[in-house]
Amino acid sequence: MQIALTENLNFSRIVHGYWRAHEWGLNTEQYIDLIENVLNLGITTFDHAACYGGFTNETAFGKALAAKPSLREQMQIVSKFGILFPNQTFPEMRRKHYDNSRQHIIWSAERSVRELQCDYLDVLLVHRPSPCANPEEIAAAFDDLHSRGLVKHFGVSNFPVSKIKMLQSYLGKNLVTNQIEISPMCLTSFDNGDLDFALEKRMKPMAWSPLAGGKLFDGNDERAQRIQAALREVGEKYGENRLDTLAYAWLLNHPAKIMPIVGSGQIERIRNAVDALRLNFSEEDWIQIYSASQGKNVP
Repeated sequence: MQIALTENLNFSRIVHGYWRAHEWGLNTEQYIDLIENVLNLGITTFDHAACYGGFTNETAFGKALAAKPSLREQMQIVSKFGILFPNQTFPEMRRKHYDNSRQHIIWSAERSVRELQCDYLDVLLVHRPSPCANPEEIAAAFDDLHSRGLVKHFGVSNFPVSKIKMLQSYLGKNLVTNQIEISPMCLTSFDNGDLDFALEKRMKPMAWSPLAGGKLFDGNDERAQRIQAALREVGEKYGENRLDTLAYAWLLNHPAKIMPIVGSGQIERIRNAVDALRLNFSEEDWIQIYSASQGKNVP
């Protein structure tokens, strides 16, 4: 299932994420097989960042695209810039910091395109807001990258509403998404205005860590147990008992049209997320899970 972010940009409702791809142990042929299976499930949007895997994950993905170039025209590729930390790829990075300078943004985007071997990025995101980022530098870099056809659209990640508004005021193109943490165990965006703003601007958000990094399945966590019980009770109405599928469905049924990022290399887990698209929760169902997470009924 596709969703329109702009008149000429569609994403799949489920996004495949590559944060931990370096842990999957895949060679190029296995990468190609995984990508093809993901595409066959209807997932066409692939989420990367320059820094993932210590600045190595984009390179591994790019080898697959180079080996089978026809895959590129079937997908949308997202990448991010700005987070730097000590790593083996770039030993000169000696401490964790941010770099949102024009020079670094252009260098990072050019490198992502080169390493991914994808010709251009569909969307480039500012990975995290920096308290001292210069919006004029970001805007200048965006203009450069767009004018050269290296990046089609831009967005942000982990940005509060105030910083989105501030950055947008410097840009000639609308930011198309905000990638933020959302899950049944992370309700912040429902209450701090992030999703209200997304609804106001018709900006579809991407959700990272939609299963709370696995904490949702922790049998020793009282809150997780409450959420599990609520998910199972709601799931009985729909003949569904897979907790991950039900958690994805909870996100997908929010009116902000949240796009969960599935960060697994196992096709069965990815299929579980896709299966959530068939579940249409009522508002009562949705609130039951929300209330379980809060530990109390809504007022």
